This record gives sequence, C-alpha cells and structure tokens, in this order.
Amino acid sequence: MTDPAHTITLLTRAGCGSCDVARTQLLRLCEEFGLELESVDVDVAAATDPELRAEYGDRLPVVLLDGREHSYWEVDEPRLRSDLTI
Repeated sequence: MTDPAHTITLLTRAGCGSCDVARTQLLRLCEEFGLELESVDVDVAAATDPELRAEYGDRLPVVLLDGREHSYWEVDEPRLRSDLTI
C-alpha cells in the first residue's frame, strides 16, 4: 500500500537533459502512486542553501525520497517502486 506521507524531490538544474528525462519518468510514477513531485533547481537554491549545490551539483539529476538520497544520474525505478510500497 502506498504511504501518502512519502515525498519525492528531484534535484535538477536548467538545461539538464538527463534531468528532463528523470522528471518525465518521476511525474508518471507520482501520478501512479498519487504523489506530487517536488523539484528543486540547485543553482537557484544556492542563493539560500549553497551546500545543496556543493553536495549534489555534480551528480544531477538526484532523486530524494522522504528527504534522503535515493538515486542519481538516473531514476532507479524498480527500487523506487519497491520503496514506495513499503
């Protein structure tokens, strides 16, 4: 059963083609699981949170599940599906 408390966040940046692919994949999954996708541009967020870009900026896209790093460079869909049903 899906836990409605789950949050999925995509860390991204403008012009990132891989980020666009991940966003499309995550939007489909979020719709299926009844979740809303949060998206954070690390370059924009750096104005108030420079550590975010320092930590994740070279590994984009990054998927966070419930605030914790779940995957980077691509969506690990089988693992994410499994983790969303726990």
